[in-house]
Amino acid sequence: MALPTLTPEQRQEALKKAAAARTARKELRDKIARGEETIPAVLGRAKSDQIVGKTKVADLLKSLPGYGPAKVSQLLEATGIDASRRAAGLGERQRQALLDALK
Repeated sequence: MALPTLTPEQRQEALKKAAAARTARKELRDKIARGEETIPAVLGRAKSDQIVGKTKVADLLKSLPGYGPAKVSQLLEATGIDASRRAAGLGERQRQALLDALK
């Protein structure tokens, strides 16, 4: 499928929107790192909050203190979640398995 041709104004608007979304996801990860947000709370609103929903689960987990790439990979593999899965794409069983593994 070919991408639509955008006018320069539409392109600038799309770039601004993408930058705002990246900033919001970064702020979310920072809140998790500081302990202001918890993974259960974030995953609970993944279906309704577009910023949370489009964030990769691996990125959310890497924000937790003490969780690096290796630990996150092991956790995702143990719970059967693909590394590229986004928060809104988690099924109920996957979400519960992840929360149980984090306890």
